Amino acid sequence: MKAPAPRRMPHAGGVSDEEFRAAMARLAAGVVLVTAHDPDEGARGEDVGMTATAFVSVSLDPPLVLVSLRGESRMDELLERQDHWAVSLLTEGQRQAAGRFAMKGRLSDRLLFQDLPHRRGTVAGAPLVDGALAALECRTEQRVAAGDHTLVIGRVLATSLAVGRPPADEGPLLYYQGRYRGVS
Repeated sequence: MKAPAPRRMPHAGGVSDEEFRAAMARLAAGVVLVTAHDPDEGARGEDVGMTATAFVSVSLDPPLVLVSLRGESRMDELLERQDHWAVSLLTEGQRQAAGRFAMKGRLSDRLLFQDLPHRRGTVAGAPLVDGALAALECRTEQRVAAGDHTLVIGRVLATSLAVGRPPADEGPLLYYQGRYRGVS
């Protein structure tokens, strides 16, 4: 007889990790690719990318956005020393790219970017994904430690709509109940 999986004890607030994950899985979230260029890596620098679902507009005046990064991740460490970055809003046809940049423990983002059509942003110098619904180039205004994540608030310096002209009938990529989904 197989022993039941151990249930983690609730946090001080009374909610376990599993209960919190199950509740938040029911919130549909847009999927973005956060990118930055690391000039200190190698002779020509290296592009870094990370899939995120915790991305929101914060303010219109000034134009601010917020992205939540896992603390001590490669992107968190890079954006601690590099203040320019970009976000590409992915389409439902870009599920594979979202999945690849979400993998933990990958060896090199260089290989992932080789297979991903993109162009370099003129303001942030970070990759902008071709076919994305929109792209934003940002400069970090504030970093806030929040539990096991860092909230990065960025001022939007430039926008691009329909980067590389995505298919007209393609909607946004969503993350819902642990899976990538389109709106249809």
